Amino acid sequence: MSKNFGIEILHKDSSCAARYGILHTPHGDVELPMFMPVGTNATVKTLSPEQVKACGAGVILANTYHLHLRPGEEIVKKAGGVHRFMNYDGPMLTDSGGFQVFSLSSRRKIREEGVEFHNEIDGGKEFFSPESTVAIEEAIGADIIMSLDECIPYPATKDYVKRSTDRTIRWAKRGLEAKTREDQALFGIVQGGEFTDLREYCAKELAKMPFDGYSIGGTSIGEPKEVCYQMVKDAVRYLPEDKPRYLMGVGSIDYILTGIENGVDMFDCVLPTRLARHGALMTRSGRINIQRAQYKEDFTPLEEGCDCYTCKNYTKAYLHHLYKAGEDFGKTLNSIHNIRFLIRLVEDAREAIKDDRFLSFKEETLAKFGSKKGF
Repeated sequence: MSKNFGIEILHKDSSCAARYGILHTPHGDVELPMFMPVGTNATVKTLSPEQVKACGAGVILANTYHLHLRPGEEIVKKAGGVHRFMNYDGPMLTDSGGFQVFSLSSRRKIREEGVEFHNEIDGGKEFFSPESTVAIEEAIGADIIMSLDECIPYPATKDYVKRSTDRTIRWAKRGLEAKTREDQALFGIVQGGEFTDLREYCAKELAKMPFDGYSIGGTSIGEPKEVCYQMVKDAVRYLPEDKPRYLMGVGSIDYILTGIENGVDMFDCVLPTRLARHGALMTRSGRINIQRAQYKEDFTPLEEGCDCYTCKNYTKAYLHHLYKAGEDFGKTLNSIHNIRFLIRLVEDAREAIKDDRFLSFKEETLAKFGSKKGF
């Protein structure tokens, strides 16, 4: 177990597996469950670290693959680590590049030693092994780091998924053995595709290894919603109770709430900022497309009762104007609201868990959205 890192489970909902707790990290404690904004290139798009923190964010996620390409982990290390580099004093997490194995499939080759990528910046080749990935993440210096895995495409044959999952398990062991820093927590990533027995197998094998936490990967990549839900259930039930559980790349409210119901503690996604940049706002009454003409003379806040900076200071008419004028400030205000929306959602979920009413909270929340649960 890494120093100054661990999870305290303070309450479990009496009606399901949802749990409330505290995650201890070298850069502070955060309440669980939580939503983590994504800052791929050591920045959450259009926002300053101070603005992200004002939204109630605890952990910010950055991407190992992209920071390796630019500016390079040695630059980040010389700056004093990613916290000083981007001026964020809270906990941080780095992904391993496993998602890029999926998203950049046309520009990479997988072999037992690791993954070779075509560098889109200079046209060269970049090789990621379990060992080099950990070394890069140690240089970047986030509080929580991920082991190298393959994010398996959907659909895939069971034979392919079995071979890939076996390799991910071998890579996890190699990454653990390569880790040298005691002030970083290393998570293993559960794969196994849509196959219940392979999810169980991978989770059990990783649980035998002394990881500081466990991630659930290979979900929300195009599979039907019910398949994703089952993938999560098939993994979580075999993961240790005393370690944090992280569902990767999930930002829709129905996915988040279903994950919490099954005992997941951590979530991240680019969804809120991506939607915001295109004028789509997340509210408890459903989705608002601020570009629509109906908001031109609407001088009410985006969402009554929302405590975010945007809703307290600006109207739909002003946000509509900024979008139509192509002003970047509009993207900033929209992103503040969307990130705060998801963080408020998990804050309310935490209170519901403490009161043993999470399932009713989930049902009531989803009922407000009808078919728009995923935005």
